[in-house]
Amino acid sequence: MLSIFPSPDEIRALRKKAGLTQEELAKKAGVSQSLIARIEAGTVNPRLYTLIRIMKALEEYVENEITAEAIMSSPLIYATPEEEVDQIVKKMWDHAISQLPVLGSNNSIMGTICERDIIEVFIKYKNKALQLKAKDIMSDPLPMIQPNTKISKITSLLTGDIPAVIVLKDNKPAGIITRSDIMRIYTEWFKSRD
Repeated sequence: MLSIFPSPDEIRALRKKAGLTQEELAKKAGVSQSLIARIEAGTVNPRLYTLIRIMKALEEYVENEITAEAIMSSPLIYATPEEEVDQIVKKMWDHAISQLPVLGSNNSIMGTICERDIIEVFIKYKNKALQLKAKDIMSDPLPMIQPNTKISKITSLLTGDIPAVIVLKDNKPAGIITRSDIMRIYTEWFKSRD
């Protein structure tokens, strides 16, 4: 029989995936830690209202507590201002990425190169495009966020034309979060609820 309610094992797995202790989940859901323990052990049949509160607490945790630092890709792959287009294309191809930040000598973010930028350069300059440098073709820098930025804020930044954000740690680029990263996090979360 198909059940729409999570099993004790599923609740335990979701809690662990969220990185919460039984006590932390209990506090967020407004129930006792011992009740969470008994639910996970399968020794008590909780009320529907209690299950809803537990699932809501887990869902809110994913949306509000997962931070940039937890999901960023690091170390940051980047281009230098003097790198030529053919080197940039190879780097993007080798790492299966669609955008590269351009970093100056002091790790300052100077701009971004996206697939779109490269295609436009090929159309405009044809074979001469390969001799152009990152500094010649880069567009504006990606938005920069702090490591403690919540996933809900990151998601709202990436819903428009912005393909990625740079995570700064101690005011230095430490990683990148792309739309693919956000899709992966939400897919894993929703799959774990099925």
